[in-house]
Order: sequence, then C-alpha cells, then structure tokens
Amino acid sequence: MQESSAWLKLKDTVCVVTGAGSGIGAAIAQQLAAQGARVGLLDCNAQAVAQVAQDMRSHGAQALAVHCDVADRASVAAAQAQIHQALGPCGVLVNNAGLLRAGGLDRLEAADWQRVLDINLGGYLHCAQAFAPEMREAGVGSIVHVASIAGLFPQSGSGAYSASKAAVLQLSRQMAVEWGPSGVRSNAICPGMIRTPLSAKFYEEPGFEAKRAAVTASRRIGEPEDIAHVALFLASPRSGYLNGAELVVDGGMSCMLMDMVPRPGFNQTT
Repeated sequence: MQESSAWLKLKDTVCVVTGAGSGIGAAIAQQLAAQGARVGLLDCNAQAVAQVAQDMRSHGAQALAVHCDVADRASVAAAQAQIHQALGPCGVLVNNAGLLRAGGLDRLEAADWQRVLDINLGGYLHCAQAFAPEMREAGVGSIVHVASIAGLFPQSGSGAYSASKAAVLQLSRQMAVEWGPSGVRSNAICPGMIRTPLSAKFYEEPGFEAKRAAVTASRRIGEPEDIAHVALFLASPRSGYLNGAELVVDGGMSCMLMDMVPRPGFNQTT
C-alpha cells in the first residue's frame, strides 16, 4: 500500500468528491483516502455522508463530510469555504453526484427534466467553478467527471439522464480546452453496469445478473471499486498528459454489438 501511495503521488492532496454518501462516490473517497489524500465528501444526504466519513476516519483517514446540494450555487460555495478552511486548497475534484428520474420523452414532466439537468450537469459546473480557481492559482489540478455509457448510447425511458451525461462529456472537453493552459486537467469516466445501492435490488431477481453479465466481454457486473481505481489514476499526476479524455469502463459491453447479432455456430454470447 505504501508503494502504491507513493506511485500515485496523491498523499496529502486535498480531494473533493461529490455524491460521496454511497456507491461510486463513497468508493472513490475511500480509495483516495487509502492513498493518503485529505478528502472532502459532499452529498445531499447528510446522514449517509457523515457515516462514510466517520468510517474513513476510524481507519486513520483525514475526511470531512459536508452536506451540500450541488444544484445550489450557494450551497456549493459554502462547502468550498468549509473544505478550504479545514483541509486546505483543493487539488482534485471528482464530480460524481447524479440523479435518474425515469420516464419516456413523450410524457416526461418538465420539473423532472430540469431537476436531472440541474444536478447532473449544472452541479458539475457549479463545483468546478467553485474548486478550480484554487487549482488554476496553483498551476496544477485534476477534475474527474463521472459520466455514463448512457452519454454515448441512448437509454430509452431514462428521461433527461442520457442527455445530461452526454452534455457532461462536452462540458469536460470544454473545461480541458479553457483551463488546460492553467495546468488544470479535465477528464471523464463512462461507467457501464455497476452494482450500486440504487441498482442492487435488480440483482435480487433470479437470472437477472447472469443476463446482464452475458452482454459484457468480461462476463461480470462492475463494482464501485472498478470505477474508483480509474478515478484515482485520472486524479493522479501519473495521468498528467490525459486531458479532455473519456474512458469507457464497462467490462467491454460497448464492443459486444456484433456478438449479439444471431449467427448460428459463431455466437459466444449466452
């Protein structure tokens, strides 16, 4: 662990993770802390994020939980001030907080559409605007956006989710272009099927996991740690020449299209 921490060069770096109260966000925060980073955890669920931070501190981590609604600029500004005072200037921001409100486009309520965009897209911008100035002043920093494979391939019945994640990818590229000259990198991760508290109930249905795993090249469902490990690399100086990139982390699901086309005697997919 000490060797890994030294290699990633994240020790004592102040890292902020949004949506850190559960799932992918919690896993990223925990993995950053394991590398010796000082971690600020933001989430709209105050109780959940406080518990995650407490668990991290019980293992010797420097972790601060902050109740924050990323869709609210004032809430983000207050969180930034609190983290700066307690931990120091931010060097890494992981934009992860997200929301899905299902619905077909023909019947989607305007309020549901707007709320998803406010969090999934607006929240990413608000946090970047709040924490990136410290990075630009220092001349170095990394912003990691957790997007989705749904931002590359439309997902029916997902309301504004697919559109919001596609927009995140373009936002990430624009940040790379505008802030790259100041030493700030912006990259995105597109997770595929990841087992999180929000999706865990689906896997209780008999045969569901096997059917989903069958459409991945790796034949398994991803875990939050699979995304966390990639996020750490993008956060680290070791990825210093990656800027404006999008890494698809889906177990090879996105390359399975032709294997799912029926071809008697050839198909590998079951």
